[in-house]
Amino acid sequence: MTPSAEIGVIGGSGFYQLADGDIDFIKVETPYGAPSDKIALAQIACRKVAFLPRHGAAHSLPPHKVPYRANIWALHSLGVRRIIAPSAVGSLQPNIHPGEFVINDQFVDRTNGRQDTYYDGPIATHVSTAEPYCPELRKLAAAAATQNGITAHERGTCVVIQGPRFSTKAESRWFTQMGWDVVTMTQYPEVTLARELALCYINISMVTDYDAGLVSETEHVQTVDVLKLLGQNTANAKLTIEALIKALPEGRNCPCADALQFAKME
Repeated sequence: MTPSAEIGVIGGSGFYQLADGDIDFIKVETPYGAPSDKIALAQIACRKVAFLPRHGAAHSLPPHKVPYRANIWALHSLGVRRIIAPSAVGSLQPNIHPGEFVINDQFVDRTNGRQDTYYDGPIATHVSTAEPYCPELRKLAAAAATQNGITAHERGTCVVIQGPRFSTKAESRWFTQMGWDVVTMTQYPEVTLARELALCYINISMVTDYDAGLVSETEHVQTVDVLKLLGQNTANAKLTIEALIKALPEGRNCPCADALQFAKME
C-alpha cells in the first residue's frame, strides 16, 4: 500500500507525541532532492497526519539551508492538502508578548537567494499571494488556541529575514515602525510554495522574545532566551494543533484549491 496522509505538520520532532498508536518513518524522494528528514506517518483523531521536522530531527539545518521545495513537494506527493506549520518568532510590538501566539495573515519577504518557486518555465505561472494563508485554517487555529487558554492574536504580519543571524537594532526598529508584528526566518518560501501547489497552509507563530529588545525593557535576543520559552510554546502548540485537527472539516471550504485557476500564461 502506498503511504498517504491528508494533513501535514512541519515542526520539531517533539510533535510526534501527538500521534495515536504506531508511527511509520518513511523516506520520500522528490525532483528537488531529499526533504529535511524522514517523514513520520501517524494518526490524530482518526486523521492521517504526516510530520516533518523543518530543520531535521537533529536541528542540523539552519533557516537558509532548509530544502523548502523538497519539503512541500514531499508532503504534497503523500496526498497532504492542508499544512500546519508552527515556528518560533520574535515580537516586534509591545502588545505581543513572549508565550503568546500570532496566527499570521500576511508576510513580508526579506530573504535572498532561496529557491522559491516550482515554476521556472517554460510556461510562465504567476500565483497570487495577496492572501497567502488559508482563511479557514486561520479561523480554526485561533479558536483552537483560545479553547486551550492560550492567548492568540488572530492576525498579524511576519517579516521573514534571511538568518541565521538575528536582526540589528536598526533593522528591528524599522520592522516595528513599519507596523509588522513578528520576525522569523522560515516562513518564506514555505508558505508560497504551498500556495503554488494549491495547498492550504497555516502558520502558528510562537513568540519567544522581543527581538532586539526595542519595544520592551529587555536585552536583545540571544539563542538562550529563545530556548527558555521554546518548551512552553511547543507544549501549547501541541494542544492547539491537536484541537485544530479535531475541528477540521472533511472538505476544504476555502479558495486555496483554486490557486492555479488563472495563474498560467497559456
